[in-house]
Amino acid sequence: MTIGQTTIDELRPDEIEAAVALWEACDLTRPWNDPRADAGRAFAGETSTLLAAREQGRLVATVMVGADGHRGWVYYLAVAPDMRKRGLGEAMMRAAEAWAADRGMPKMQLMVRMENAGAVGFYHAIGYQTEERLLLARRLADD
Repeated sequence: MTIGQTTIDELRPDEIEAAVALWEACDLTRPWNDPRADAGRAFAGETSTLLAAREQGRLVATVMVGADGHRGWVYYLAVAPDMRKRGLGEAMMRAAEAWAADRGMPKMQLMVRMENAGAVGFYHAIGYQTEERLLLARRLADD
């Protein structure tokens, strides 16, 4: 997919460090999650991938997308701070939606940290709705 001078396709394995740097710049990483391990798991399976946007060879946005057999899931949507407010975040989400729809997923879901009001506003603006759910989790391994 191409938007102006920006192309969106799959992240290359040699771009993982650049992706992690972008995620850190966007405050997406947390000490208890190893972003390199997350990227490796996305590349290792047939039901997930990392999409990347590049402009003039520079990685400017990412989104991790997966399909669990029932729904599509999104993680690590990141747009370089100097590239925001240009529609790139929405373009990345539409690319992730297309990836999930191509695999038969009827719904896309994502999680946003409660304190991230900016992200919630962004997702609402592009058509996502807040659903009342309680998220439960249990660690099976340390990253």
